Amino acid sequence: MRDSVSGELSFNKTPIVIALVLGVLLVIGTLVGAKVAYNRAALQPVSMATLDTPDAQSVECKEFIAALPNKVLGHPRAELVDPAPAGAAAWRSSSTQQVTLRCGVQLPLQFSALSTLRDDAGTAWLTIKDVTPSSTMQTWYAVHKEKVVAVTTDAEGLAGADSPVTDLGSALMVLKETEHQPHPVPLTELVADKSERCDALVKHLPEQISEYQRSLISLDKGMAAWVAEGLEPIVLRCGVAFPESYTPGVKVTQVDDVVWFEDTIVGNGTTASYWYALGRDAGVVVSMPQAVGNSALVVLGEVMSAHTAASDSQ
Repeated sequence: MRDSVSGELSFNKTPIVIALVLGVLLVIGTLVGAKVAYNRAALQPVSMATLDTPDAQSVECKEFIAALPNKVLGHPRAELVDPAPAGAAAWRSSSTQQVTLRCGVQLPLQFSALSTLRDDAGTAWLTIKDVTPSSTMQTWYAVHKEKVVAVTTDAEGLAGADSPVTDLGSALMVLKETEHQPHPVPLTELVADKSERCDALVKHLPEQISEYQRSLISLDKGMAAWVAEGLEPIVLRCGVAFPESYTPGVKVTQVDDVVWFEDTIVGNGTTASYWYALGRDAGVVVSMPQAVGNSALVVLGEVMSAHTAASDSQ
């Protein structure tokens, strides 16, 4: 359109302004809608399964649950889906950021004299990591409380923090302290001879296997262990007999110079197997979590090749 006075072209800006305003409103509406949907997801009740935990019904656990804070790691306290299990609580910021807690659980099998405990505000915690590939889930157990507490979250829930338990300090004072009996160290239930033939092997075992460090805990003669925080230990015992489950012709695994027979001992809360060395003059067995893979067998096999002799007795 040409202006009659100046002779210059002119156009109506109103539609453009309206379009820009509508565009801005659309963006705002989208952001608001996303925020509402996000908040609704965050406020959804958390579903927690009912487990066989008789102590969850105890008076102590009820008082503990009532004393829990409104926020843990910045996540607000969430409702639980009915029927809510006894002794349970949760905190949630979104569908992927949450922390769950149970009171009155059983101690995991990983709790033994080899366990590495971390103190937080006077409470001793045992960390157990989920060894499923790509999983970052971890559970912290308050092992010296009469009613054991378990707190579970993953990397999303931690949001950069080391653990979720610091915010529970005051509530934990409700629970009585006690000394629970640790579970036996793996392989200690096996009968082993006390001969000197295993001394050279144990003496030359490595200080480190992958991320595991040699434990300084005193064990039976012919034994050694390696530990890593949050993971099941690697334990070796020399001088043992072969298991009854082994028969010639069963599946075996050869790693370098040593042939191994795996006797699977998978129990509740453990992924460990017992690996027996074939064809050596000293009966050797290694308890090893599945997540370690063959790396431990490679390292230990090298020492066995150097400090035990081949034998045709098996």
